[in-house]
Amino acid sequence: MAPRSERPSAASEPRERSGDRGVPASERAGGSGGAKPPGEMKTYHDIVGDGGSRILEQVAEQRARITDGLAGVRHLVAVGSGKGGVGKSTLTLHLASALRARGLRIAILDADFNGPSQARMAGVEGALFVPGSRKVALPRTSDGIAVFSMGSLIPESEALEFESAAHGESHTWRATREFALLGEILASSEWGTLDLLMFDLPPGAERTVQFADFLGPRASFLLVTIPSEVSRGVVARSVAALSKGSHRILGYVENMSGYYCRDCGAIRPLFVSPDASGLEIPCLGTVPFDPELARHCDRGIPLAELTGTPVGQALEQIAQQLLDSLEPGKEPSP
Repeated sequence: MAPRSERPSAASEPRERSGDRGVPASERAGGSGGAKPPGEMKTYHDIVGDGGSRILEQVAEQRARITDGLAGVRHLVAVGSGKGGVGKSTLTLHLASALRARGLRIAILDADFNGPSQARMAGVEGALFVPGSRKVALPRTSDGIAVFSMGSLIPESEALEFESAAHGESHTWRATREFALLGEILASSEWGTLDLLMFDLPPGAERTVQFADFLGPRASFLLVTIPSEVSRGVVARSVAALSKGSHRILGYVENMSGYYCRDCGAIRPLFVSPDASGLEIPCLGTVPFDPELARHCDRGIPLAELTGTPVGQALEQIAQQLLDSLEPGKEPSP
């Protein structure tokens, strides 16, 4: 006699929930709440809101701290290029020195975290950061410019490391970590009352745009090129990228515009290029190359010793042009 087929009891038989009617079994497999079946990876589309991370609140909180920290700063001026090796960091420091000599209150933030050069050039390598009750006091140059540079914290033989959850995948979130660090520096440093906070940006047209987005409409941009068609072409890309937003471009400076011969006093050409730059923004001035300036940068010697040279005179004129672009007709604060 064949064995009887046994039906499962009602208690053990799966019941169809009212919310499941009309839903394919394959979609009901994950159970309630739209959960994925075991072993199936979730995508960004499966995460509701910020996934419980409170990331939006954290960003808003940091933004509020940055706004508070920069409340006493009149102007944010970002010095960029798009092209490396054009002397952007040198110009940032010595323009800051020329502005400081006019009585303005100046600070520099070296935003090239893994290629910082301001600490050495400004003479603040190994300088101490003094914690206060709420903020951190920054080291200053001999002429009173406050400087934040990773070169004061990390030796030149070491690189700034950002740990990654997956080995070899730091590129997927490095920019996020860098801008989070930039925000923390802006929020926790004692900037005080400043006429200008100057940002020495890392090279790269895309990096310039990223900083423009981060700093917002308060920031004005000064671009640096050299009289070579390659450099001008790369800077033109930065101009085009910045022009797509609401970012103010003050103009550009042409660095290494000739070679200053100290023996004969003449300025001789370094590059063969058309007279017209092709950059559709104002030129604030040209600066010849002076080997003595490079020596001063390596040793952290201030600009004051170069004031009578063609380089010093050019920087003085550019500083005035920069002020006129920011606040036409206004006098420096006491």
